[in-house]
Amino acid sequence: MDIRQLHRDLIELHGRPNKTYSEDGVRQLLTTILSQNVTDVQTSRASKELFAAYPDYRAMETADHDELAEVISEVGLMNQKATRIQRSLAAIREETGGEYTLAFLDAMDTEAAQTWLTDIKGVGSKTANVVLNFHFEKPTFAVDTHIERLATRFGLIEESTTADQAHEVLNQLIPDDIKYSLHVLLITHGKNYCSAQNPRCDNPVCERYCECASC
Repeated sequence: MDIRQLHRDLIELHGRPNKTYSEDGVRQLLTTILSQNVTDVQTSRASKELFAAYPDYRAMETADHDELAEVISEVGLMNQKATRIQRSLAAIREETGGEYTLAFLDAMDTEAAQTWLTDIKGVGSKTANVVLNFHFEKPTFAVDTHIERLATRFGLIEESTTADQAHEVLNQLIPDDIKYSLHVLLITHGKNYCSAQNPRCDNPVCERYCECASC
């Protein structure tokens, strides 16, 4: 498949995405942890509650675990995510000597930055790649459930491909300069047309690329 042509066709259907890079890498990391396996609405609500409940990251790291879990109870796996949040904040503080910033990752090459993030237990490839692409503009491609579904239906990966393998395959396949926009476009297409249940296949992108049962 011509990936750049797919990219152009998605732009034709959905429009070119605006760049919305986050200003705070730590906030991006914590929000992405909250987003694991839940809807955007749940993530938004939990994020609002989390950042309203604590005056700073130090208070968040040292908060009572059960209290923190209750604050983010809008999302699933709240106890595990509370642990991941506090573990991530501790790792950042220890790395920087007391500050809560991910600025040090900017000086690393992409692979080293990915390794640093994924060495935090509970931070996987998707979370790391979102942070690195959305905050640092590093050439990474994050694979969520929408993208994994579309990549399979479009023949970019095999059905048997695991999530980690999908990250590796797609990061090699997709040119660096379109990784951000293609990520956003595929998610948009997955939500608007190529959904998991009852997909709407009456659009030129699905007609050209999709091999799902409905098409």
